[in-house]
Amino acid sequence: MEVGAHQTVVTVEMAENNEVVVSESQMQIESKSSSTGLRREGFKRLDSLDKEANNLSGLSVSKALSIMGVLKLAFQSIGVVYGDIGTSPLYVFESTFAEARSPPTREHIVGALSLIIYSLTLFPLIKYIFIVLWANDNGDGGTFAMYSLICRYCRVSATTNEQAEDITAYKEGHKKRMNGRAKRIKEAIEGSGFAKLLLLCIALFGTCMVIGDGILTPCISVLSAVEGVKKMDASISQEAVVTLSVAILVVLFSVQRLGSDKVGYTFAPAILVWYSFITVIGVYNILHHDFTVLKAFNPLCILQYFTSASSNPKQAWISLGGIVLCMTGTEAMFADLGHFSVRSIQIAFAGLVYPCLICAYVGQAAYLSHRPDHIGDAFYKSTPDSVYWPMFVVAVLASIIASQAMISATFAIIKQSMALGCFPRVRIVHTSRSHEGQVYIPEINFLLMLACVMVTASFKDTANIGNAYGIAVVAVMLVTTALLTLIMLMVWQTSLILVALFVAIFGSLELIYFSSVLYKFDKGGYLPLSFAAALFLVMYVWYYVQTKRYAYEFEHKLSAEQMTTNPGLTRVPGIGLLYTELTHGVPSIFSHFLTNLPAMHSVVVLVSVKYLPINKVPVSERFLFRRVGPKACNMYRCIARYGYRDRRVGNQEFERFLMDHLKAFIRTEGWEKADIDGQVSERNEVEVSIGELAIDHVVPKTQCGNTQSTEGGEDNCEERSNEIIREEDAEEEIRFLERSRESGVVYLLGHSEVRASKESGLVKKMVVDYVYDFLRRNSRQGLVALQIPHKNLLQVGMNYYI
Repeated sequence: MEVGAHQTVVTVEMAENNEVVVSESQMQIESKSSSTGLRREGFKRLDSLDKEANNLSGLSVSKALSIMGVLKLAFQSIGVVYGDIGTSPLYVFESTFAEARSPPTREHIVGALSLIIYSLTLFPLIKYIFIVLWANDNGDGGTFAMYSLICRYCRVSATTNEQAEDITAYKEGHKKRMNGRAKRIKEAIEGSGFAKLLLLCIALFGTCMVIGDGILTPCISVLSAVEGVKKMDASISQEAVVTLSVAILVVLFSVQRLGSDKVGYTFAPAILVWYSFITVIGVYNILHHDFTVLKAFNPLCILQYFTSASSNPKQAWISLGGIVLCMTGTEAMFADLGHFSVRSIQIAFAGLVYPCLICAYVGQAAYLSHRPDHIGDAFYKSTPDSVYWPMFVVAVLASIIASQAMISATFAIIKQSMALGCFPRVRIVHTSRSHEGQVYIPEINFLLMLACVMVTASFKDTANIGNAYGIAVVAVMLVTTALLTLIMLMVWQTSLILVALFVAIFGSLELIYFSSVLYKFDKGGYLPLSFAAALFLVMYVWYYVQTKRYAYEFEHKLSAEQMTTNPGLTRVPGIGLLYTELTHGVPSIFSHFLTNLPAMHSVVVLVSVKYLPINKVPVSERFLFRRVGPKACNMYRCIARYGYRDRRVGNQEFERFLMDHLKAFIRTEGWEKADIDGQVSERNEVEVSIGELAIDHVVPKTQCGNTQSTEGGEDNCEERSNEIIREEDAEEEIRFLERSRESGVVYLLGHSEVRASKESGLVKKMVVDYVYDFLRRNSRQGLVALQIPHKNLLQVGMNYYI
């Protein structure tokens, strides 16, 4: 048989900003055959990849954990998540009264304690533990997880993975009927380009502030702990304290490569000792100094703090910038959720962290009520001399561990951003086989370490760092409140009364806190906003150019006829995998291949690897296939769908997985044609979901050939003959596919550069030609991300003018 009659073209499209991710366990294809064979009526013929792409099952089902498994994760979370909020007692009272010209009165201390108690109760406990944690993206938390959840209920994303003509218009919300209010909100957002851009900018800003939080947390935690050494030896200079803090920070970032799993087990015992120490010392101070400070549990003390004759309302308002530091690390509970689970985070905080923190703050207030002049170093001054050195050592360890919470959260959020096309490519290292959310990013780890060292060495004082820290903490809370409100209205479809209460209580209080921390903008508060602005620029420029580049490719795509009707085109043995972002048509880069080398492999697969705004795609629903052009051309399109938490594998595993599913598609296509014979004319593009098909086909039993004929027996025999012919054609095509694979697999990649068009303005030319070009050149290239061997690679350069 002639080669031209059995040429197969497989198109593989892959987003340039993403990596191929397939776990080793995903290489197994489920088989559902039985002794009675496969029932053909179990297969449905679909007319659009968009329809099929919108139907993914099992995404709302989270992995069940045993009680011991939950407790195990809860133990690990103590070392990874709760170090930050646990070390807040080191500096909260000092920061609260840093602007005071004289020592605070007992009434002021009790009022500040009441504010601390109810801030911890309202925000970390009620808002995050009982509400925000449930707004996760199938187990993943953080700003982008909330944004991706909104994207699945409402087409709002404008990234290359969410174009209107793309197959990634994936929605989980189709399983839940929307009420009238949710539909109106959805339609209003989808019809407004400004609303879409605003939501994306909010998500990007929240992400940037969390990363800024991850920079400031190690600085203030380590520096505040090391400063305690000056209690025993006042002659130690601040320069020596800063030098020791920098050395500790370098060691901290050096151990990040071990991963959250090992770091959690290593740090959790130390944090347990820390919480035990602050609880015991807190109870001791309450009993030994002044137990009457317990009246701070009465919320009226807060009112008295602002309105009493001895209080200065403006000074009380300014002090909120210090009070808010008692909630540092709260966002880590949500951002680090992908490393653990909702129940484990809830158990650890409600059962251990919250009561221990309350004891610590009440104990410090009891001590300060008698010695208000010690407000500048309340934590170490309230520690009895007999346990000072053990407490100092544990405090230093705890401050190191506190940094781990936001560092882990930063890694998780960067990975989500990159997978959704909003961050340049970086290397993602999965550090745990059992928990896929635990990742390490070497490049980001180094940049975080560099930033922390520079901030610590330049500021040299916890007061100024605390001013910056407060802005980062409250800004992230405001972003979370805004996104959660939209989720409550459109996704959860919560009662309007409850939504109004949520916004009135948490939104208004957070705005009050935010106004207070902004007051200290010129005293260090500008730092997190500067970090956020730089990161926002990087993320938005990457998103903008990637979107424009995708639009250019879509406008200049080729048709299948333009490829197959070329009279001078030669077909050579082998399989060519052409990677492109397009899911419709043939990318224009392919014409450059044919111009430079007028030959096409006998089998061509257009492969598009798309990351959906979800954390994981079921293995059985990973690939979508359809035929491109007439069957005689044997060209195929493959769309591989991945979530942002799916693992990456090498090219050999991906190649084997793709070929197995392609064979299954060819067999299934024959069964589909048997079902629709005489009803629907054959089309050039046939789409079949392979999530439920078996690779080893079992021929169904028929009545053809029985000695006792029945009515319609001739039709059955004719149908059986047609089935045999189709199955033979399918098997012959599969054999040709296998022979082509034996001849070799070549990966076809375009090496493209993006440039601003001549009519573009100066700002656009600066952004595209210089900023984006710098980011692209200093990020990981697609060749490395795909793990493609050089000997199997064929690249052609092309310029895009946007």
